[in-house]
Amino acid sequence: MSTDAATQSRIVRVLVAGQVLAGLGQGATLAIGAVIANEIAGEAFSGAAATSSTLGAAIAAIPLARLAQRFGRRPALALGAATAAGGSILTVVATGLVFFPLLVVGFAMLGVGTAVGLQARFAATDVAAPARRGRDLSLVVWSTTIGAVVGPNLFGPGVAIQDALGLPEHTGSFVIAIAAQVTAALLYLSALRPDPLRLARGRAVLPAPTAVAGIVRGRSALVFAIGSIAISHAVMVSVMSMTPVHLTHQGASLTIIGFTISLHVAGMFGLAPAFGWASDRWGRLPVILGGQALLGTAVFVIGVGAQNTLFVTVALVLLGLGWSAATVAGSALVSDLVTGATRLRVQGRTDTIMSLAGAIGGGAAGPVLSIVGYSGLAWVAGVLVLAVLAAASIIRPRVPRYL
Repeated sequence: MSTDAATQSRIVRVLVAGQVLAGLGQGATLAIGAVIANEIAGEAFSGAAATSSTLGAAIAAIPLARLAQRFGRRPALALGAATAAGGSILTVVATGLVFFPLLVVGFAMLGVGTAVGLQARFAATDVAAPARRGRDLSLVVWSTTIGAVVGPNLFGPGVAIQDALGLPEHTGSFVIAIAAQVTAALLYLSALRPDPLRLARGRAVLPAPTAVAGIVRGRSALVFAIGSIAISHAVMVSVMSMTPVHLTHQGASLTIIGFTISLHVAGMFGLAPAFGWASDRWGRLPVILGGQALLGTAVFVIGVGAQNTLFVTVALVLLGLGWSAATVAGSALVSDLVTGATRLRVQGRTDTIMSLAGAIGGGAAGPVLSIVGYSGLAWVAGVLVLAVLAAASIIRPRVPRYL
């Protein structure tokens, strides 16, 4: 193994370990956040957990990118993880006080952890070989699976922790998140050496020949890449964030809800390396479009089977898979298309737009659920999927027709 390859391997291993911890923290609090918001503020505000979290990620993305530009990836990732730990603490306090505005702030700070994960996937591409850029990025995305799948199933231990510490109901999982997020911050500070962004400065960014095949490169391709990531994220967040509330109304237990979210998260991250490999091998666009097909199938299944828990569970897995394909291939395409000093800035803007789209989707999901129900929410999300499919024609080469 060459020196560059060995260094990249070490960087990816550290990023993977950090994402395992981050995933544990996020997974332990993801589903329960909607339940807490619903109990404190009512159904119309039950999407506040996802909305505030994604908004927090959006607000943090560009400042974290600027911090990384100036000082490197290491301090930026560590600060983001520490901020997420502070959000977990604030959420526990707000729940105990039954004070919704403070709860919203806590969820927003938790969202900074999401911004860290988004930046980490781009960090994996800083010095990656062009032919492996999609796979290295996807390995970091995939690594969230371990913690995120285990996290929602820690409700039982969370209850034991909250009872032992005398904490408010549903907050024990946040104690687990605090420990995971603090550990991730310490890991980034101590082990992410050499800093990948510092190594990348002055190096040319070249896409793999097959990665952008069938795409007209230019501003329209970059806009499409960022837009497909953002819209796919909005679809996923809007449907996923209302699933715990819908299942609660259906009489499902927290165990069932946690299991359903675990399968959804497994879909989000479990096959990410396969999507990364496919995007390196066959190109970014086919994988992005495949992701839209999976998202479309998911919302269709919910649209016709919202009252069936099995249908909802299957749809949530498909929803996760579609998000994974679109996010991995779309993020790799952004990294392919942007070079030079603007690269980090565009990556930060991509994460901001993605998170804002998720915040809008999560914020709108609660009122839409109240008006048209869970099935109606799915059909509305389906319109967004169709928009991405229609937009794909913009970046395809135009082949002349001959009579």
